[in-house]
Amino acid sequence: MTATAAIDKYTIHTLPAPKVITSEAQHERYLSALLELERRERLTSEERSYAELLTLLIESFEEEHYPIRAASPVEVLQELMAANNLRQKDLAQQIGSESVVSEILSGKRELNKRHIENLSKRFKVSPEVFF
Repeated sequence: MTATAAIDKYTIHTLPAPKVITSEAQHERYLSALLELERRERLTSEERSYAELLTLLIESFEEEHYPIRAASPVEVLQELMAANNLRQKDLAQQIGSESVVSEILSGKRELNKRHIENLSKRFKVSPEVFF
């Protein structure tokens, strides 16, 4: 029986205690179980604790098996631009001019504090993503 089916069919008290994830199949089962819990409108305190434990186990597995490399401020900006379908001219107001945007994206100039503050507001992200 899958973890999701188990959550649907039984109460949280009858579920086996989650263990450290050791396989992709187990990872998928825990993800499914967590999503099922998140779909519920109200969780008991035991279900919340179970979901928190699943989250920790999933995060630990993913950090080990799917590491995310650190990105430079320019890579972050390029990704934000791509995700929002923006071009250089679209950021001229936050950075100063289209030529300054071009210099930043080409590595000729670094983002300064004002740029970072304006960009974090524009994209609704923490300024920390640019460090």
